[in-house]
Amino acid sequence: MKQNKSVIIWLLSGCFLVFVMVVVGGITRLTNSGLSMTDWHLLTDTFPPLTEAAWQQEFDAYKQFPEYKLVNIHNDFQLADYQFIYFWEWFHRFIGRIIGLVFIIPFVYFLIKKKLDGETLKKCGILLGMGAFQGFLGWFMVKSGLVNNPDVSHFRLSLHLTFAFITFAYTLWVALDLIYPAKREVIIPLKKLARITLAFLLFQIIYGGFVAGLDAGFIHNHWPLMSDGQFFHESILIEKDSWLLRFTEGKSGVQFVHRTIAYVVVALILFLFFKSKKHSLSKEQKNGLNALVFLVFLQFILGILTLLYSVPMWLGVTHQAMAFFLLAAMTYSLHRLSK
Repeated sequence: MKQNKSVIIWLLSGCFLVFVMVVVGGITRLTNSGLSMTDWHLLTDTFPPLTEAAWQQEFDAYKQFPEYKLVNIHNDFQLADYQFIYFWEWFHRFIGRIIGLVFIIPFVYFLIKKKLDGETLKKCGILLGMGAFQGFLGWFMVKSGLVNNPDVSHFRLSLHLTFAFITFAYTLWVALDLIYPAKREVIIPLKKLARITLAFLLFQIIYGGFVAGLDAGFIHNHWPLMSDGQFFHESILIEKDSWLLRFTEGKSGVQFVHRTIAYVVVALILFLFFKSKKHSLSKEQKNGLNALVFLVFLQFILGILTLLYSVPMWLGVTHQAMAFFLLAAMTYSLHRLSK
């Protein structure tokens, strides 16, 4: 581990920056700031406008797009309001640029210094490709809200969000490979169960993106049942004509899936935890599973509170941030049960 210490710090720094970027992305979404920058340039919009004239030029450009024409024009939306939403979108993109530099510059340095073995080099190459693709997904998402609809596609938003989580998890996995280079006997049943649990957790993250993109957290603000004391609210059947659309595009249906899968994720993690008691585990494995149980209950409570209070910004962002900690614990536990 000592010879790879600098590489490990680099990878964990990347994990932290991805975490920060997603948190800022959550604020960007909840402040309706995501469509404030109507174009993308690698260099020229690195910094926000510096003069009143430059600000007015950006604001005039924004006025040509659906969000202003169909929504904000009716809200007495002034330059100061625009500057507020512009800041969050600019900051989100700025962190993305920082992540790019933090990944590329040390990568080149480690390459020159021959600090990366063949396997790690290949994994880091994948990470660089994932980072570039994530940047593309960000613009692909924003573009969907600049044509006719003054909101981004919830499918594209979820794709952008979920891929950020996956990039974070893979970066952490590569770091863990270097932190724990020694192999140990794998407990196959626990490894398989951990993989299934991770798959359901990622599915839940996908639907978290759907809920955010559709603003589905602002309806049925009751728990444990939906509105009117119904487990499966009748509005699910009314919103869309087919079952597929009800559960992928209907606000009620998407919320129903998200709140239901939460129980499945909790149950799977508890099942994994209690099943692990039948085996002799290392300290790292025990710590990972203990953290997993603690975090899933904390996330479950945050999800309930976020729903009951109709997604106040601080709760919405905290709920999204906690999903990162839960995924980190899941990734760590799977790694320790796999190698």
